[in-house]
Amino acid sequence: MSSILAIDQSTSATKALMFKADGSLIDHVTVNHHQYYPQPGWVEHDPEEIYRNTIAAIKTLLESVTADEILCLSITNQRETIVVFDKLTGKPLHNAIVWQCRRGDPICQRLIEAGHNEAVRQKTGLKIDTYFPASKLMWLFEHEPQIKQKVHSGQALIGTIDTYLIYRLTGGKTFVTDHTNACRTLLLNIHSLQWDDDLCSLFGVPPQALAEVRESSAKFGETTFEGLFNAPIPICGVMGDSQAALFAQRCYVPGSAKVTLGTGSSVLLNIGAAVQPSLSGNVTTIAWTYNGKPTYAFEGIINSTGAAITWLRDQLKLIDTSAETEALARAIPDNGGVYLIPAFVGLSAPYWRADIQGAITGLTPSSTKNHVVRAALESIAYQIKDVLDLMARDAAMPLALIHADGGAVRNGFLVQFIADMLHIKVRASTLPELSALGAVFSGMLGLGICPSLEALEKLPLEFIDYEPEMDAEQADLYYAGWKTAVQRVL
Repeated sequence: MSSILAIDQSTSATKALMFKADGSLIDHVTVNHHQYYPQPGWVEHDPEEIYRNTIAAIKTLLESVTADEILCLSITNQRETIVVFDKLTGKPLHNAIVWQCRRGDPICQRLIEAGHNEAVRQKTGLKIDTYFPASKLMWLFEHEPQIKQKVHSGQALIGTIDTYLIYRLTGGKTFVTDHTNACRTLLLNIHSLQWDDDLCSLFGVPPQALAEVRESSAKFGETTFEGLFNAPIPICGVMGDSQAALFAQRCYVPGSAKVTLGTGSSVLLNIGAAVQPSLSGNVTTIAWTYNGKPTYAFEGIINSTGAAITWLRDQLKLIDTSAETEALARAIPDNGGVYLIPAFVGLSAPYWRADIQGAITGLTPSSTKNHVVRAALESIAYQIKDVLDLMARDAAMPLALIHADGGAVRNGFLVQFIADMLHIKVRASTLPELSALGAVFSGMLGLGICPSLEALEKLPLEFIDYEPEMDAEQADLYYAGWKTAVQRVL
């Protein structure tokens, strides 16, 4: 049985997954990693822990899975998290600064006030915001001069998580990234598909410290996973997690869209081969590059969706597991006027207000734990509607269907509520690990297992369709309540 090994390195955990060559999942192993919050609004990961977890997850997976021939390793990853590491050893010089971290806000404000935002947007499709790592690198260089010296002297390198893992897995032989990750840094020109000297100069990042950029279906070196394999296997198929999910959903034609329900959420809409600016707070990004030709997408970025459920569990201790939320939400007839604004690290698209903090509004003496839990779930749907309504308007493409993936698609209440709020069908994948599958699909293209996008479209993909059930007027009332709650916080 030919198979493909995949790593899904997400914000909260590292998964090792084994897929058959037809894209069906054989088994997977998950290893969580610690979240560090040095100051309010700051978020870090330990890259060394992530790497060790990657090796451990693969070792555990191989104990339970028999595969006669592993064709390659494919990688998908949290995108905007950045690592600075030693060129000789590969060891990190600082904790990874996570995409959720807001420490670069003052730098972003400084650059915006200096009038740089429009020039950056035209080249990158993005806006100057600390969600993207360039300002975090500026912060690091300003506060850690020894790290700046090592980067500028060539002793240290900069990379997103895919780059860091590949560098470690190949023993420092391959220093690479792909377009879907590179385009999220504020340093890549999405027209030329190259690192941009002007952008690097603006953010104080030496281009020689950045990885070679390749197509997702390219070869990215080879690895034995520190001797777990007797012979090295190629690394082929590397994609940032959100674009990988779009790719796995087979959203290959303009007008097709998906939402990934993770710690945060990314709504992506394929807009075709030409760059289009968004007029309403969404961003333009590279969806993928194949055979030298880029496909672009509008993206709406939502900082905190699943993070709100994690907060209920870990901070408020209202639940023991996220699986409990569905029954708690269904146990009450409505939300009782309670709304949760999960602005733990500000509100992203379409508001882009980093200074906003979270809130729960509408509490009364009759409010219960169920109302707070339901409000957290509903907030995911409201934020998706915020983004998708504007995205469809920008693209002038009315949507009849949106694909959904991520662990939260198991929550029937949530997915049904999303369909009700959007007034359109939601097609939820029964395989939550679609980001990993997208990287695998890209690897299959690179290896020639599938010769084309059309061949990928013919592979099986199981899903459940959720049609809108709520009266449209009632759904609009719910959403109006959300807009009012958000305005109070703003």
